[in-house]
Formats: sequence, C-alpha cells, structure tokens
Amino acid sequence: QVQLVESGGGLVQAGGSLSLSCAASGDTICMSAMGWYRQAPGKERELVAGIISGGRAYYGDSVKGRFTISRDNAKNTVYLQMNSLKPEDTAVYYCNADTTIATLSCAGSWGQGTQVTVSS
Repeated sequence: QVQLVESGGGLVQAGGSLSLSCAASGDTICMSAMGWYRQAPGKERELVAGIISGGRAYYGDSVKGRFTISRDNAKNTVYLQMNSLKPEDTAVYYCNADTTIATLSCAGSWGQGTQVTVSS
C-alpha cells in the first residue's frame, strides 16, 4: 500500500492555473503507477491522469492538453500542473496508486484530497 498527502488546491478563476502535489510513502513498488483522481459532488471519482515510474503519462479526455502530470521518484512526489482551468474542473482531487496497472493491494486508503474550485 501507499500513503498519500495531497496539497496545492485552492480557488482560482477560469483560465487560471494550479499545481498540485502528492507526497507518497509506503511500498515503493506500488508507486510504479500513480494517478490523480477527482470527484465532484454527485459524481463518481474519475481518473484524471496517471504516470508510471519511467515517466510515461496518460490523461483523461477532458483534461488532455491542459493538465500535465509529472513525478520526482527521488522525492516520492507526484505533481499535477493544471492550466486553462474550467469550472467543470471543480472537484476534490486525490492521488493514489493506479490499480488499473498496479495490483489492487497497492491502493492506499483515500485521503481527504485537496479541493480545487474554479469560478466562472
């Protein structure tokens, strides 16, 4: 399992930018595939972006071209740079092991996440 602490959320106007950070700890093997997720009120949690240890990244269709995921393996930290933010990006953002790639046992408990609010 991994343990995560998300930070960097806040209130921003549409078109603005935010950078999120996820400090990870625990099973380093499980950190081979990490992802950022988000959940808006009344909606299911969805994968926003993911990244494997080698740096290859993948994105949800709604954020392609606007968000960039990166990682610093030495610091066990995953980042999400969010540009051109839209009101529909408003959600609580979480990070965790990406169990579509890693094993199910790699997933840590969902933390409190970090709130991102984008105003019109």
